Amino acid sequence: MAKFAFASFEMVKLLLPSALFAFALFCLDCASPSKTIKFPSEPPRYPMYDVAGLNDEKRWTVYNVHDPAIVKDGEFYYLFSTDVRVGGPPRPGIQVRRSRDLIRWEWFGYAFNGIPEKALEWVPRARGIWAPDVVKIGDWFYLYYCVSIFGTNRSYIGVARSKSLAGPWEDLGEVVKTTWGDEANAIDPNVVLDRNGRPWLVYGSYFGGIYITPLNPETGKVVDPSKKILLARRPASVHGAVEGAYIVYNPDFDMFYLFVSYDSLFRDYNVRVARSKEVTGPYLDYNGKAMTDTSSEPWSVGTKILGGYGFRGGETWIAPGHCSILKDPERGWFMVHHVREKRDPAWMYLHVRKLVWTRDGWPLVSPQRYAGEEEEQEIPEEALSGEWEFIILDPAVNTPILSETARVDTGQGTVRKVGKNDFVFTYSGDKYEGKVLPSWDWEQWRPTLVFAGISGKGVVLWGKRTSLPPTQPTIENVGASTFGE
Repeated sequence: MAKFAFASFEMVKLLLPSALFAFALFCLDCASPSKTIKFPSEPPRYPMYDVAGLNDEKRWTVYNVHDPAIVKDGEFYYLFSTDVRVGGPPRPGIQVRRSRDLIRWEWFGYAFNGIPEKALEWVPRARGIWAPDVVKIGDWFYLYYCVSIFGTNRSYIGVARSKSLAGPWEDLGEVVKTTWGDEANAIDPNVVLDRNGRPWLVYGSYFGGIYITPLNPETGKVVDPSKKILLARRPASVHGAVEGAYIVYNPDFDMFYLFVSYDSLFRDYNVRVARSKEVTGPYLDYNGKAMTDTSSEPWSVGTKILGGYGFRGGETWIAPGHCSILKDPERGWFMVHHVREKRDPAWMYLHVRKLVWTRDGWPLVSPQRYAGEEEEQEIPEEALSGEWEFIILDPAVNTPILSETARVDTGQGTVRKVGKNDFVFTYSGDKYEGKVLPSWDWEQWRPTLVFAGISGKGVVLWGKRTSLPPTQPTIENVGASTFGE
């Protein structure tokens, strides 16, 4: 049997015209198509710390992205995000970017020309618009946004609407607002549709926790601001640090999933998840703990699926969070979030990751950023033998966790195939079940395989294959790119 091998990136570039270097099929046993793995091609290499582009918005591709919200319309994915800027005050108006492939991003402009008047009347010291979210209800796109200032819950959530994600947006005014003494904080809006297509507003933060309340589908406004249901709260010992809520429904498991960000957005942000049979909760994590549990150790509530990390030879990423989730009929599920780099946390970057589901219905995100990989491919067990880097996403440690190396040997009990691309890895005494994906190695700049799995204790393991076998693969077929230029 032929051994699994990766193509050297330089070899493939020489063999293929650049226009066709979109996907390569790497063969384990070319007589058996089921043992062929398709890897993504080289993504654009956006430079880190692009000082030359500080004042040029057209160069703000994946830079200056904070609290991103992703939505698709036609051939484009649109990204709406908080007003931020490295090196100076931001222009208020909600930043908008777009992409045809979730990889190559272009600056598109602003949703608004400044802060809406009614919001500024409520929060006169505000300097920008935060944490937008977009949802389509009927024939209209509704753009929810919030206006506030740090350290206060004098906050305002408003909504605008348009027939197109490209705008123009008609501001409809207030949805909900809060002030000192209120239990909630009117920030970080997210709209989720229940099984019957009825819209609900999810919002809140450090001040009192995360809440949900029904919306009027005809107006996009809250039906009754006093009728809100608590979904998540953290104890005062960690300053109630929970925000950036986002709920999605997965019909495959008939469950609603609540994603939230814990801790400080500047230092140790991390993403947790829990699920519920009903949109209104209760939301329970992998270990059955409710997201409203304030008596357990704060780090032990919520299943951690993303945190600060570093693989060898690459950046050390800190404080990833405030995610949004995309279900794309063509490309599958994705998590979109912002992140900072340890050397200068003032800079904020966009990361897009494949989101996959375990056989028992838990979401996991890829250890590597999306580069065009296909999700559900048959992965032979023998493809996994070799050197790997692993990161245990310890829920008690939310500062960056650096990878450690270990060898995976098929037939030696360290890995076992249990499905098409479902595997059980044994690492550091625990078993983790999850998915293996072909991916792009952003640290070593070449194709690779990655693993995301979860243990019976609800702890997530990331893995990335790093060794290159001595034999070269066969390039069986190459398809022309279908992505936008």
